[in-house]
Amino acid sequence: MNIEKQRNRIGLISIVVLLCFISGCSSLFDKHIEYEYVKPDNYPVLKAIGYAPLSAQPGISSSQKMLMAVKVSKLEAYRELTEQVYGQSVTSSMTVKGAVAQNDGLKSQVRGVIRGAKVVKSYAAGDTYVTELELDMKRVHDLYISQAKPRKIKRVTYY
Repeated sequence: MNIEKQRNRIGLISIVVLLCFISGCSSLFDKHIEYEYVKPDNYPVLKAIGYAPLSAQPGISSSQKMLMAVKVSKLEAYRELTEQVYGQSVTSSMTVKGAVAQNDGLKSQVRGVIRGAKVVKSYAAGDTYVTELELDMKRVHDLYISQAKPRKIKRVTYY
């Protein structure tokens, strides 16, 4: 009977090893994966305004100061859009000695890439130059889709 028990054990072990081998080879089967693209439900339109003082700009003539103010106001508007899209990183530090604040510091940083924004208006208002930007998130989504092509698995068929 011991020999019969050993044969049954060997047979059982052989079956387990064979099943492990077969399940390990399941990646050898061909498969077809169908993807579907995911679209958001709505697309907000973000707006930003940038300001620049004309008289504070560097330049010899008023036209040079105007050109610098145009550039600065546009960059300020882009900075505001970047804050809306990516947020703002804020770092703070303070030194206290004897229950009295000795040093207090605050640092802010904005970093990101804005694509698809358009200038809505650009005009002078007194001694200030103003630039208004608009960022339609539908346009941003379309630009993103054309480059990244995000997708999710719809169905997998094995052969």
